[in-house]
Amino acid sequence: MDFNMKKLASDAGIFFTRAVQFTEEKFGQAEKTELDANFENLLARADSTKNWTEKILRQTEVLLQPNPSARVEEFLYEKLDRKVPSRVTNGELLAQYMAEAASELGPTTPYGKTLIKVSEAEKRLGAAERDFIHAASINFLTPLRNFLEGDWKTISKERRLLQNRRLDLDVCKARLKKAKAAEAKAATVPDFQETRPRNYILSASASARYWDIWHLLFSLGNRPVTRIPSCLSQPCCAFCLFSVLPSPPRLWNDEVDKSEQELRVAQTEFDRQAEVTRLLLEGISSTHVNHLRCLQEFVESQTTYYAQCYRHMLDLQKQLGRFPGTFVGTTEPASPPLSSTSPTTAAATMPMEPSVAGSAPPGEAALCLEEVAPPASGTRKARVLYDYEAADSSELALLADELITVYSLPGMDPDWLIGERGNKKGKVPVTYLELLS
Repeated sequence: MDFNMKKLASDAGIFFTRAVQFTEEKFGQAEKTELDANFENLLARADSTKNWTEKILRQTEVLLQPNPSARVEEFLYEKLDRKVPSRVTNGELLAQYMAEAASELGPTTPYGKTLIKVSEAEKRLGAAERDFIHAASINFLTPLRNFLEGDWKTISKERRLLQNRRLDLDVCKARLKKAKAAEAKAATVPDFQETRPRNYILSASASARYWDIWHLLFSLGNRPVTRIPSCLSQPCCAFCLFSVLPSPPRLWNDEVDKSEQELRVAQTEFDRQAEVTRLLLEGISSTHVNHLRCLQEFVESQTTYYAQCYRHMLDLQKQLGRFPGTFVGTTEPASPPLSSTSPTTAAATMPMEPSVAGSAPPGEAALCLEEVAPPASGTRKARVLYDYEAADSSELALLADELITVYSLPGMDPDWLIGERGNKKGKVPVTYLELLS
C-alpha cells in the first residue's frame, strides 16, 4: 500500500496542534472563539431533539413489542436487511388455545360454546393488534429512525467540522499574537552598530560572518535565535564582544504577514462552515413539523385499535348474555345498591354490559313489563352516557345524552334498572346511565 508520508505527517501535525489548543482551552490557558447566542440555542435545541427522539423511539418499541428477545430479533433482521418473519400475537395464540380446548372438552357443552365464542373474539383482537403495530411502525417509528440515522448523522458530521475549523482559527489567532509580540520585542533590542565600541571597526568579512551564523541558527531552529551556542563561537573579536545577537526585524515582519494571511483563510473557512451548520440546525423546525404529523397518525391508529377492541368485546359480551342457562347466577347483589351509586361513579365507569351471571336471575324472566308500576319510594331521572342497543324485547334501547326515568324493583339485579321514556318501558344497564339527583 502506497502511503503519502508528507500528507500523513501534515495531518498528524494538524491533529496535534488542535489537541494542544483544545487542552489549553479546557484549562483556561488559551482564548476560545465563542459562537453567538442564537447559534448556541440552535445547538441546544438540536441536542434536546435528538435525546428525546431516542427516548420516545425506545419506549414506543417497548409498547408495541414488550418482549425484549423479540425486539432484539427484529433489530438483527433490520440490520441484516432481511424481512422480519410474521409473528403470532398474544391474542391470536390465546384464541388458538381456547379453540383447541373447546374441541377437546366438547364444543356442544356450554363451556365449549363459550370458549369458541371467546376464541373468535380474541382472534379478532389479535388481528386488530397486528394492524395497529404495523401502522405505528410505518407511520411513527420509521420517521424517527430516519431522523436519527440520516439527518442527525449529517448534523453531527458538520458540527465536528465546525469544531475543527474553530480550533484552526484559534491556533492562527494565537500564532499571530505571538508573532506580533516577538516583533515588538525585536524592535526594542539595540542594533549591533549602535552597541559596538566607538573605536571598533567591524570588517566586511566579520559582518558577513555575523549574518551567516544568524541565518544558520535560524534555519536550524526554524525561528529567530539570539544567542550563539558555544560550539559555533569563533575566535573573532567581532563576536567575542557580544553574547547576544539581535534578530533582524524584517524576518518578524514576514512572520506577521504570513500569520495574518493564515488567519484570514481560517476565518473564511470557519464562517463558511458555520453557515452550513446553521442551515442544518434551522432544519430542526421542519423535523418537528414532520414528527408532529407522524405523532397525529400514531394517535389515530391507536384510537382505531382501541375502538375496534371495545367493539369486539361489546359484541362478545352481548353474545354471552344471550346464552340461556350457561351460567348459574347468584341472587346476591354483586355491586352496591342503587341508592349508594353516585353520579360521579356512574359517569367514570366504562360502558360495559351487565354481568352475565346476573342477566337472568330467578323470577325475573317472567317479569311482565306492562304490569310493572313505579315503586312507592319514587323514581329518578338519569342521563344516558352511551348508545345502547336492546338485546330483546324486555330491554329499552338508549340514545346518548337523552333523559329517561328509572327505578328499581325488589329482587331485581342491581346491574339493571327499569327505564321509561314516554310510553316505552324496559330494562336498562346501570353503567350506561348517569343518575341525577
